[in-house]
Amino acid sequence: MAEKIIIATENAPAAIGTYSQAVKVGSTVYLSGQIPLVPSTMQIVSDDFEAQVVQVFENLTAVCTAAGGSINDIVKLNIFLIDLSHFAKVNEIMSRYFSQPYPARAAIGVKQLPKDSQVEMDGVMEL
Repeated sequence: MAEKIIIATENAPAAIGTYSQAVKVGSTVYLSGQIPLVPSTMQIVSDDFEAQVVQVFENLTAVCTAAGGSINDIVKLNIFLIDLSHFAKVNEIMSRYFSQPYPARAAIGVKQLPKDSQVEMDGVMEL
């Protein structure tokens, strides 16, 4: 079995449960879910939906960098939203962080997310 390498950075929120920010196995990195916590305060960035999405992408970017890659190395992205009517806004913000070819993606409507955030994302990156 390939070695598991734990990825951790102070530039993204610390894990608030029994998990790691990311785990690398071979050249694949499994990114844990990120919610819009500001790393320095561990508080939700704002009630504003756009600010929350931007913070989540910033958190994912920090973990991807710590793993030795970039956000554009994500090959599969899962987006969890408490309100799917915000889907177009997510697409607009996502286009600021990703260049083509875009990752495979799912957008899933959920009832509730940790700390009452409006958005959470996780993914898989290939280095």
